[in-house]
Amino acid sequence: MSETSEKKEYVAAPPPTEQVIGVDKPPRARVSDIPSPTEESEENGERKKDYLDGFLAKAPEGISAGEPGGPLYEAVIEALKDIYDPEIPVNIYDLGLIYGVDVTDDADVAITMTLTTPHCPVAETMPGEIELRIGNIPGVRDAQVNVTWDPPWDPAKMSDEARLELGML
Repeated sequence: MSETSEKKEYVAAPPPTEQVIGVDKPPRARVSDIPSPTEESEENGERKKDYLDGFLAKAPEGISAGEPGGPLYEAVIEALKDIYDPEIPVNIYDLGLIYGVDVTDDADVAITMTLTTPHCPVAETMPGEIELRIGNIPGVRDAQVNVTWDPPWDPAKMSDEARLELGML
């Protein structure tokens, strides 16, 4: 050991249950110590807002009406969720029958979809019903439905909500 280094002595901390002489333990926090919303509003005039208030409801900035997240696009999705397959008690959107929703700047809507089978009893009427419903949304100029069979529909395309509704989860 060199002369410049000094030997340091270390003292172990006392156990948490032992009172240290000359030092008081800090008080424990209690639920009753939290100010109620009325007390908080009395202190500074108004209640503090939760940092998530309005965040999830706020529309993204710089998005046109027809892009995902835009008001027209979301109105089309909500309308699709109101259309149900007549044989299955689940809407066509959650069933996974909708492959794509395209909204142009001129408010023309093109929907690419499929049906559960080519022999579906509503194969001839469902696209026309969808065009009517989407065409009645305020702001939509024209609606067109394109039915495709590639890729074919399978139950894996269903949302978790649809699977839960049908008892598949």
